[in-house]
Amino acid sequence: MHIRTAAMDDVSKIVQLYKEVARIKGGIARLENEITEEYVENFVKKSIADGLILVAIHPEDPERFIGEMHAYKPGIHVFKHLLSDLTIAVHPEFQGRKIGRTLFTIFLEEIALNRTDIGKVELITREGNEKAIKFYQALGFKIEGRMEMRIKTPAGLYEADIPMGWQNPNFEF
Repeated sequence: MHIRTAAMDDVSKIVQLYKEVARIKGGIARLENEITEEYVENFVKKSIADGLILVAIHPEDPERFIGEMHAYKPGIHVFKHLLSDLTIAVHPEFQGRKIGRTLFTIFLEEIALNRTDIGKVELITREGNEKAIKFYQALGFKIEGRMEMRIKTPAGLYEADIPMGWQNPNFEF
């Protein structure tokens, strides 16, 4: 597996990855039909311009992505010290093989070592995704609250979203 920063030329490969992840239960919040070229172009552009975006490339097929992770600055001056809208997607066939952990480790190391303008990385996860919450906590993220009734499940029930944050130890105030 090779990990590198993404480029605008990667949009179609990221769309394909996201559609495959969206097909599995709990894969990502978006439905497969909500993953469009426009949606992906938007977050790729923002992440390249003012954030960070990484892709994990299939070890035997360089045209196939098996993982992607991104976050970007919200674009508002009072939030210029944080990366938000963090999303990670790992291809269903490759989940459980530490690809997500590797992406996160490289992502957070890059922020700590080379992005001293970033003081915080934030993400949101569903309360029912206990495995993800524990994973994020193991990476240094802290639970910062609860947003009640934010997610409507396929069964028509509602659950809270859990905002979490990671502080950059090398942030320069």
